[in-house]
Amino acid sequence: MKTRLLWGIMFLVLIISSVSQAATEIRIAGFGGNDQNIVEELIARFVETELAAQGVKIIYEPIADDYPRYILNALSAGTAADLFYMDIFWAKNVIKTGAVEPLDSYLQDSAVLSKDDIVTSLLEGFTVDGSLYGIPKDFNSLALFYNKDLFDIAGVEYPNSEDTWESLEQKLEKVVAIDQNFIGMALQPDFARMGALAYANGWEPFVGNETNLLAPEFKEAFAVYTDLKAKGLGLMPADIGQGWGGGAFATGNTATCLEGAWIIGFLRDQAPNLNYDATLLPKSTATGERGNFIFTVAWGINADSQNKELTFKVLEALTSPAAQQWVLERGLAIPSRKSLVDNPYFENETKEAQANKIVFIGAATGQVKPFSFKEYGGKWIDPINAALAEVMSGQSTVEQALATAQKRLDEDVMK
Repeated sequence: MKTRLLWGIMFLVLIISSVSQAATEIRIAGFGGNDQNIVEELIARFVETELAAQGVKIIYEPIADDYPRYILNALSAGTAADLFYMDIFWAKNVIKTGAVEPLDSYLQDSAVLSKDDIVTSLLEGFTVDGSLYGIPKDFNSLALFYNKDLFDIAGVEYPNSEDTWESLEQKLEKVVAIDQNFIGMALQPDFARMGALAYANGWEPFVGNETNLLAPEFKEAFAVYTDLKAKGLGLMPADIGQGWGGGAFATGNTATCLEGAWIIGFLRDQAPNLNYDATLLPKSTATGERGNFIFTVAWGINADSQNKELTFKVLEALTSPAAQQWVLERGLAIPSRKSLVDNPYFENETKEAQANKIVFIGAATGQVKPFSFKEYGGKWIDPINAALAEVMSGQSTVEQALATAQKRLDEDVMK
């Protein structure tokens, strides 16, 4: 009887043990769309294989629409994933709610991830009151992508790193003169493109807590950008039925566009025969400087997660050197780890590798600023984007549009 009882107890212990060792689910939330396939493959390649022995099961939740609103609502309701994307554009707004776990103590105990191995400029957008709340997974900046065939047809020298906006305009004039169907530049009505010109001119988005869109440095950059449309040297992507500059460039009739490394994978899939190259953004004619943005997204941990230690292990796997190397070679973004800065991939002669190298160099050349705007987020750039669209669609002059945008900023956004 005792033996049976003993075996029964052992069997029960085994059952309890097997239940306790059942897979622990870690939920991950990220962007939907094209990003879904990328994250799913990252999870399969670098997370599930790495953490399978620890009984971790990943549940990935891609969010197709209005991701920032979703994550704020989910964190507030207590239903957010354990690990989630935070875009530098709005990260600090989320962090300041107290719903994001500070990571400093985890990093102190980590054998594979350190603040010292992350490109320093990327950490600023995820640091609040001296504590780090997100690990940038990769980053991007803008480059000038150009269609080599169109410049060859026109017999015009390719855009290069010595170009100013004035000399680039002269090249575009010669390209569009060859064929009425040729478009000089895809002109998105978006501060995320035009703003690089303003930074090159020496304009600061915030002086104290004020923004001056009527400053000469900003007004000149705004006019240079919108005048390309007025002079017939560029079109908004929507003018030709495209949703963004990459789509316009992929048609084969657009000579140039301002995009980051995100366009590389798109072109490989959608326009594999397009003969393109990339160079640094043109310099300001006035200052001789370039401007640019740092775009980055970090992984943040839900402060209410019940499995924070395991969630951090997942974060480590998603930002490992092997994972970042895979992202780089897919033509998606640039690694955030300093240890990958001198990556041999950049020395490949393929158009994808060379374009990635230009995007990487551009992130540290000239007046480069993070794509974040204090606590204002998208509300801050909305009046500027509206002004760009109004001018390029012929609804307003530069002076009228900027005056309206300044009033909106003062009265509706920064009041």
